[in-house]
Amino acid sequence: MLSRRHVLAVLAAAPLAPALSGCAASNLPDPIAAWRTPGAGETDPRRFALAHAILAPNPHNRQPWLIELVGDSEFIFRADLERLLPATDPFNRQIVLGCGAFLEVFDLAARANGYRAEITLWPEGEPQPLLDARPIAHVRLTPEALVKDPLFDHILARRTNREAYQDRAIPDDALEAMRAAAGDAVSFNTSTSGALREDLRRLAWDAFEAEILTPAAYQESVDLMRIGAADIARHRDGLVLDGPMIEFARATGLLNNEIMADVNNPMVKQGYEAYRPLALNAPAFAWITTTDNTRATQIVAGRAYARMNLAAAGAGIGMHPWSQSLQEYPEMADLMVEAESLMNAPGDARVQMFVRVGYARQVGPSPRRGLAEHIAA
Repeated sequence: MLSRRHVLAVLAAAPLAPALSGCAASNLPDPIAAWRTPGAGETDPRRFALAHAILAPNPHNRQPWLIELVGDSEFIFRADLERLLPATDPFNRQIVLGCGAFLEVFDLAARANGYRAEITLWPEGEPQPLLDARPIAHVRLTPEALVKDPLFDHILARRTNREAYQDRAIPDDALEAMRAAAGDAVSFNTSTSGALREDLRRLAWDAFEAEILTPAAYQESVDLMRIGAADIARHRDGLVLDGPMIEFARATGLLNNEIMADVNNPMVKQGYEAYRPLALNAPAFAWITTTDNTRATQIVAGRAYARMNLAAAGAGIGMHPWSQSLQEYPEMADLMVEAESLMNAPGDARVQMFVRVGYARQVGPSPRRGLAEHIAA
């Protein structure tokens, strides 16, 4: 019989939210079906591109995207206000970044299919300080013979990779490809050695631990934990824990969301401590900085992040957002000041994304709810 000690070892080897490696549950939807030939059979070019857009990276895998199709060639894009992260993202900045990533992947897919995407941002004004029902964008497709962006070819390979990264240098040309993909509208920076990398390693862990020890912030993640194949298939979103040992732990009552909520539980401590070496041994970090923090700029940053993530996938490099220190809730305030100092974001400048990068074993895709869940009836 599996003992609690064995379960502890399994959880220590598998961090709290690994990328989904594939799971199935009878009579429930396939959580990774959206990754298989997206857009196949679609005659509406909007739906073809949208089927790719829902594969974009987004915070806590909330997939906060709502689409209202208009006429034959347009749509209105809004944030799903039921899928926000009020504890860790109190001003919805990260959600807007995820919406920018969605628009970028949509644009790449539309271009690859012979259409230009005319994107008008915030047609009814930028909502501040919180998102509301106003549209993020009005989008119109027009047929046009465009050169396919090579980043399109990496959409299905793009992952958030939470594995341990190898002690292996990243070639300069790979980092330059990521920089070029991010574009000139943002500042892309990296740290691969020296004192700054050591400071960033420590910051990454300190901020991760601070979030774990902030009850509301940690509970937000716990509520989005999908534990085992059936739970993952039922929700097809959030943060996943899967695999045979996880299934056993859940079936025997050794692991569930209530247990995960107790940070003093030995299994939970073992689980989150598994993240410490991921931070403290990170071979490199990259970050995106913008000159201001308007909603339009957040969209630009999200689009840049999607592009750098796709470029990394093309180079066989793993990427794992570690942006806890950038979150705007009170318990993170001191670490946020430190982050902006270390990453050189003075005055109105804003670090929008902070990620761990390196080589790691390949992981499977994270779950997606499917295109129909995002289109208004």
